Amino acid sequence: MHNAHLFNYLGIDSKDGSAFVADAREQVDEFGVDRRQGESVTAVERSDDGFTVATEDDEYYAAYVVFATGTDRDLAADLGCEIGDDETVTVDIDMETSVADAYATGATARDQKWQAIISAGDGAAAALDILSKEKGEHFHDFDTPADAE
Repeated sequence: MHNAHLFNYLGIDSKDGSAFVADAREQVDEFGVDRRQGESVTAVERSDDGFTVATEDDEYYAAYVVFATGTDRDLAADLGCEIGDDETVTVDIDMETSVADAYATGATARDQKWQAIISAGDGAAAALDILSKEKGEHFHDFDTPADAE
């Protein structure tokens, strides 16, 4: 993403990839997300009701995990995710791997399919599936005003 330059994305005429990432992080922070930056993940293991994500600094619990690791599929493979003949992580239409509640996006799951904004592509499919599981029914990523026809 830092090497990209975005042209003609909705709401963006032209923007440097690093500037886009900085804006995205700021927006996420405004929602109060507990975002970790600069901690390399060293392992992901299944726990009783989710996952334990180990970094160089600490361990974290996660109900779901999304692998967006490009061509480095080692963490997903170590977790037991199925790897296809093309060496990508095998996913379903919602980007869920063979390990329940573990997802893979972008080039991690689709060979040479690089996306400038994963959250608007494969990551969005994964997020909608996770939100639907949490809600217990299909979740849609838009609001419908009361006066909509």
